[in-house]
Amino acid sequence: MRLLVIALTALFCFCQNTEKESSNKKNYSLYTKEASAFCKKNKLENGYFLLADLGVHSGRKRLFLYDFKKDTIVSSYMVSHGCGDSMWGNTFTKTDPKISNEADSHCSSVGKYVIKERGVSQWGIRVKYLLYGKDKTNSNAMDRAIVLHSWEKIPHEEVYPQGAPEGWGCPAVSNEAMREIDKILKLSRKPVLLWIIK
Repeated sequence: MRLLVIALTALFCFCQNTEKESSNKKNYSLYTKEASAFCKKNKLENGYFLLADLGVHSGRKRLFLYDFKKDTIVSSYMVSHGCGDSMWGNTFTKTDPKISNEADSHCSSVGKYVIKERGVSQWGIRVKYLLYGKDKTNSNAMDRAIVLHSWEKIPHEEVYPQGAPEGWGCPAVSNEAMREIDKILKLSRKPVLLWIIK
């Protein structure tokens, strides 16, 4: 009996560790190939792009800086999604965010965005970047004031199984992440692609 308990405990720990290790290990090769072609066609930054996978638990790092030349993810960040019908600032949809392009839906929208003008935000480190939706699924981004910004409530490190606080649809990152991303975006001579998927 004692051996059975030890074996079950070991199996439980192994499963937990496997799940932790397997987080963010998805194969994004189809997305990266399409992103590279999109950037070349639209004369965007062709050294890297940002990919946010809202299908990943919000307590995990799921915003990735992908280097086309190295063909790999070089940085990962926490990023929020919209609360939808849930209460703002909570984590009710941490495993399955509602997606919408409708005004006042308080949801995130999937699709390709071109990151353009840098401006002043009322949140986080007071830096924001305007996002221009390039697909039918995110065409209302400008009208909905969907921007890339930081938010002091977003943790910099993973908090799984807890989730990141949910906002009104903007991809919000931690203050530390925004400082890093801001430096990268300011150095780019061309607009950068942000692709949000689920």
